[in-house]
Amino acid sequence: MVELQGIPVSPGVAIGPALVLDADGYQIPRSMLPAEEADQEYARLQTAVDAVSARLENSRLETSAVAGEHTGDIFAAQLQMLHDPRLHAELRRRICNENLTAAYSVNRVLHNYAAALRRLSNPMLADRAEDVLDIEKQLLLELGAVTRGPMSELTEPVIVLSHVLTPSETANLDRRYVRGFATETGGPGGHTAIVAKGLELPAVVGIGAFMDQVGAGDRVIVDGDRGRVIINPDEETLKNYRQRLKQRNSLSERLAELRDLPAETADGVRIRLSANIEFPYETAAALERGADGIGLYRTEFLYLSSDEEPSEEDHYRAYSEVVRDMGGRPVVIRTLDLGADKMGHRPLTEQEHNPFLGLRSIRLSLRNLDLFRPQLRAILRAAVYGDVRVMFPLITTIAELRQARMLLNLVAEDLNDAGIPYRGDIPVGMMVEVPAAVMMLDHFVREVDFISIGTNDLAQYTLAVDRSNESVADLYQSSDPAVLRLIRHCVQVADESKTPLAVCGEMSSMPARALLLLGMGVRNLSVPPSSLPRVKKAIRSVTVQQCCEIAERVMKLEAARDVDMYLLDRLGSLVPELVVT
Repeated sequence: MVELQGIPVSPGVAIGPALVLDADGYQIPRSMLPAEEADQEYARLQTAVDAVSARLENSRLETSAVAGEHTGDIFAAQLQMLHDPRLHAELRRRICNENLTAAYSVNRVLHNYAAALRRLSNPMLADRAEDVLDIEKQLLLELGAVTRGPMSELTEPVIVLSHVLTPSETANLDRRYVRGFATETGGPGGHTAIVAKGLELPAVVGIGAFMDQVGAGDRVIVDGDRGRVIINPDEETLKNYRQRLKQRNSLSERLAELRDLPAETADGVRIRLSANIEFPYETAAALERGADGIGLYRTEFLYLSSDEEPSEEDHYRAYSEVVRDMGGRPVVIRTLDLGADKMGHRPLTEQEHNPFLGLRSIRLSLRNLDLFRPQLRAILRAAVYGDVRVMFPLITTIAELRQARMLLNLVAEDLNDAGIPYRGDIPVGMMVEVPAAVMMLDHFVREVDFISIGTNDLAQYTLAVDRSNESVADLYQSSDPAVLRLIRHCVQVADESKTPLAVCGEMSSMPARALLLLGMGVRNLSVPPSSLPRVKKAIRSVTVQQCCEIAERVMKLEAARDVDMYLLDRLGSLVPELVVT
């Protein structure tokens, strides 16, 4: 048995025989043409381009239908790359001037493009190398330089193992037979990861070199929840995972029956249970799983999914789609929450030594009003279609909050002067993510309509732990008693001022911790769509009194480990079916 650790990018468990793809895939030899055949060779390339173009358009349509239009747009971006005039000029030069074959030219030019992208410090742009190599491989297939291999001949369930899997290969995996996949390369922000998650296909990427440890037909387990891949598991491990898979499937079927029931405790206290989303298409999953609204609409993907800065119309279209889809349910739109280090469209600052403590989030927006204004205008315009609320992230000082509110008012005046339909009376809220905001919360609540605790950043800044740093990852715990005391203080201030409070961080998506939050007085939770059924099940299985007893006990504990062990024990006794998965 070989156990490997990678990056979990799409949850779920898959078990099956391995389908091992080539570690590198192909090698194209340098080949020359007679000069008189060059034009004919270039025409052959154009035919291949047309065929790939048609296939990408088909992938776009099919992926949009299954995983939403935004995921499908990944292939629209590839189409743009495929038709880039500079790319075609370079290919033509190599074929017609240097008399190289079309396959060799494609191989060299696109590999050079991918290598240049990988050298960039911006991880989002570096991830685009996957897309370039995807186009290269498809062109080589059309030119007959490589074969389609076993992926096109599946007749039984498999787990795909590969050095790399491109976005289009992922989108075109035959879901009748492919149960999951694992790759040596890749990261959580790559398009392959996004497509896998959209298709709800268990996946682990970025494992590192492992292909020499696996053979065709070996039994493989892909654990997309924990990022594990197990090759040739022993009988006990296999039995445990099969049992887990069976229980997971059974639980999912039973939880689906809760969809139309309210998130209400056993003693009748109604909890507002909303969804966190990043893409407009996720509203379908949120509604399907019974969300009361969108508690956190992250808008960062608009900035990261395109080579160009999003326009006001880009913002407006995305927000309007979400608001319309939610049919009058509340939609909380959080303004840009990125650091200057992640903005690839234009330089916004000098390179920072510690971007997590630098120019990011609301600080970045307030320093770049030409970036911020279009987003605020779009939010106010989209608000005419439903119950929209705007929320500012990483507010640390009163001055920041006031400046953001003032800009929102100015934007409303501009829209009014221009005669553009908008709603200027939308509720305004702030994220509570830093200890400074917690300690000054009695002042903040006088100037906002609601607050939402972002437990991910609150834990990071309270514990001084960069959650992406593997060296200190064990110190990052949202259940740390220090973080819990800050949350309890927020609840007390919100109750005294009658300010609506929600928790929208990862903490609220864990059933055991959700019960703790209820016991602390939280009545609004926002979680990823996939977590809605489990959290609703937990809520409906307990009384508020039981939750208060949990909170009272937890607040006396001294370490995150003690808190987690106690919470797991209580969840096991109150809602045992949620512990088995």
